[in-house]
Amino acid sequence: MAEAPVVVILAAGLGTRMKSRKAKVLHRAGGRTLVEHVVTTVLNLTTRDRVFAVIGHQAAEVRRSLEPFGIGFIEQAEQRGTGHALQVGREALAHLGGPLVVLYGDCPLISAATLRRLIDTQTASGAAATVITTALEDPTGYGRVVRDAHGNVAAIVEQKAAAPEQLAIREINSGIYCFRPDLLWKHIGEITPDNPAHEYYLTDIVGIFHRHGYSVRPMEIPDPAEVLGINNRVELAAVDRLVRERTARRLMLEGVTIEKPETVTIDAQVRIGTDTVVEPFAQILGETVIGEDCRIGAGAIVTDSQLGDGVEVGPYTIIGTSRVAAGARIGPFARLRLDNDVAAGAQVGNFVELKKTRLGAGAKALHLAYLGDAIIGESVNIGAGTITCNYDGRKKHPTVIGDGAFVGSNSTLVAPLEIGAGAYTAAGSVITDPVPPDALGLGRARQVNKEGWARRRREGE
Repeated sequence: MAEAPVVVILAAGLGTRMKSRKAKVLHRAGGRTLVEHVVTTVLNLTTRDRVFAVIGHQAAEVRRSLEPFGIGFIEQAEQRGTGHALQVGREALAHLGGPLVVLYGDCPLISAATLRRLIDTQTASGAAATVITTALEDPTGYGRVVRDAHGNVAAIVEQKAAAPEQLAIREINSGIYCFRPDLLWKHIGEITPDNPAHEYYLTDIVGIFHRHGYSVRPMEIPDPAEVLGINNRVELAAVDRLVRERTARRLMLEGVTIEKPETVTIDAQVRIGTDTVVEPFAQILGETVIGEDCRIGAGAIVTDSQLGDGVEVGPYTIIGTSRVAAGARIGPFARLRLDNDVAAGAQVGNFVELKKTRLGAGAKALHLAYLGDAIIGESVNIGAGTITCNYDGRKKHPTVIGDGAFVGSNSTLVAPLEIGAGAYTAAGSVITDPVPPDALGLGRARQVNKEGWARRRREGE
């Protein structure tokens, strides 16, 4: 059995044309960094121990982004070109067999199918290398592919060094290669910085192979979008749109209804069950998983959350890092701010905010409430205007409300506090002490009526 390919992802550059202090590969499209897209794709081709990212600018940040994938890293402390990146990685890579694929970390649209075809083409050809090429209507700025009489790649000529007849060539170099590793490592040292930038260009290896009598095969692909990198914010926005269009299309083909998909923002890694409806202008982000038969209302934002089957999220509701069980209803205009757990059949209504709160099965908080650091039992009713006073200026305190309790409107619950099962709090109460099960807690002054007071005030008495 042939050895699995080795993949090297070049991710050391800053990307000055992005006009950013952030390394180019850390910019995001479709909910992931550019380099995360590339790593996700190549892991369809080989095992994680055979994938390496060459890092340099903001190496710690790029490493942190990719560590969850379990791949290897090669640090290019001094960025002296793409050829130099492989020279630096020679010690880590040269002992590994199998085809060697080299690609850039800013090509998020490259498909696993295209890379698999590249590997198969190279393996079958016996050439020293195969390079992906494509034809552009306007190839300005790209290296031109110069072929010999046999159709092989004789050289890759950069724009600045190209003769007039070479500038007329529309076939460009993608920078994505598959090498015979024995020949690459044998000749990689022949790349020199003999150019105006004094950098070691990997493209020079094509001419080096040609001089030694080895062939380099082109593999032309029809869709340039797959291989073109991102150089500025305009291109980044275009790629973001393409990734999200692909995601929406995939979900719709899997049985999700997306109303006005051109208005909806869904990250690439989101999972949504069949017969769920996503209304216009919704955003579903991060590692969110949504069950079947749900409805995500217009303008809702759901981030890094898990929603069970049959959940209804009303319009303009925000849900972050929370879990919502089957049949629950959230919103409209509600906010599950952080680390909440809403049990089956519970209801969170308009202008209710939850933070680090568990809302039990069948419990309801339907209007104008803040519930923070609370454990709320089953079938509890939270009246309008209720707040948990969970912060004393130094630390947070919990509120515990037992099953079946009834919290009256405008109750102020001063934590730490426990309200027993089946207990009531009277509307307008400030509750500072525990309320036993099945008791009524009152925390307000007795009403006093002063007869004639209003008339005397009007008359200036």
